[in-house]
Amino acid sequence: MSPERWAILLAMSDVQEKLHILLDYWIEHNREHEKEFCDWAQKAASLSAKVAQQLHEAATRMAAASNDLMKARQALTKSKEKD
Repeated sequence: MSPERWAILLAMSDVQEKLHILLDYWIEHNREHEKEFCDWAQKAASLSAKVAQQLHEAATRMAAASNDLMKARQALTKSKEKD
């Protein structure tokens, strides 16, 4: 997230809106890391199967974290609709 975007976010007073923006950012950021881990696992496979395996496991855990963040975003959206 750019410094300008962070400044805007920090200036916002609505916690729910801030959280929605942060959740979207975190989900996308995690997806980027997940892809990067998989890419590096492929590159590392010829060097070390163990390293490649650990990188794939990290990608899997990152995907699980993203899934939890998506559930949080859905719950936030539902709570916003009730207001």
